[in-house]
Amino acid sequence: MVASPHAEKFAACLRMLKDRSGRGYDRLGKEAGVSGSSLHRYCSGLSVPTDYRVVHAFAKVCGASAEELRELHRLWALADTERDVPAATAEEITPPEITPDGTEKPRRSRMPEKLSSRVAVLAAVAAVVLVAGFVWLPGSGPAGEPAAKGKVLESPACATVSMGEHDECVREVQNLLVRAKGRLAVDGDFGPETLRRVTAFQVLAGVTARGVVDEDTKKALYAQKVSMTTWSPAEVTKRIREVFVEDPDTAVAIARCASFLDPLWVLPNTNGSRNWGVFQISDARLRDLDGTPRRAFDPDWNIKAAHRLWSVRHDFHDWPSCEAALKDTPKS
Repeated sequence: MVASPHAEKFAACLRMLKDRSGRGYDRLGKEAGVSGSSLHRYCSGLSVPTDYRVVHAFAKVCGASAEELRELHRLWALADTERDVPAATAEEITPPEITPDGTEKPRRSRMPEKLSSRVAVLAAVAAVVLVAGFVWLPGSGPAGEPAAKGKVLESPACATVSMGEHDECVREVQNLLVRAKGRLAVDGDFGPETLRRVTAFQVLAGVTARGVVDEDTKKALYAQKVSMTTWSPAEVTKRIREVFVEDPDTAVAIARCASFLDPLWVLPNTNGSRNWGVFQISDARLRDLDGTPRRAFDPDWNIKAAHRLWSVRHDFHDWPSCEAALKDTPKS
């Protein structure tokens, strides 16, 4: 099956839900009544399930909201209609663009644009060769000296880079994030992991945290002035135990459930707000605590802020989604 634009968006949505659940394919598959290998294919965009009930069951066990279920059904329906579209046609199908009045209008697929950009570059190279009268190969200077490496994100094909894309623009963003000491895989897939790291980078760089790689973000990435170095899980665990002296085991379990002990963890909510850092403190709670997303990325501040929330009732009521972690926590 050809991975059409709609199928790619559908798969990206599934990956977001899976990633947010913090569970593996096999465990989610057992709960949803489908094999783990099938879930992996769906989340990878290799296939689209023929029966939406499988999608609904998977989304429910991942804790999807009513709004997310509606959006997922829409994406599945669009992907399902393209199941048998030939490859040449599928590449030209354009994802819908939402207009200010809420309707959809077609837009050009980025695939032809990228191909056109490459053709234009090759044509320009050929022209230089003919005019100059000598052979020039990409990657070398006039006398065989290495040419300066181009900035991939300055290509017209990479105007903006966002969730659901699979291309060299994404790979360049990932490479630049890794260079900034961000922890993520370089696979050319703009999924939930890349979205989190892009958002965290934007906060640290002081640019608008949209989760989309725009011009300001590109400049900050290439400037190489931002470091995403942060505490290790062991360091986070140690500090949590020092602050939550009343119940250190439960506090560590809550943080592990919320963020995998990652100080730069970011998760979006369905209402447009986000949760930040080790204890996933929400935008609303940050306002209550006189904090900001940037402060929330400071693990020491985040842990102390979480303890302030805990101190209100001396319980972990601010983290209801981690009830399973509470139940499984061994008591000292």
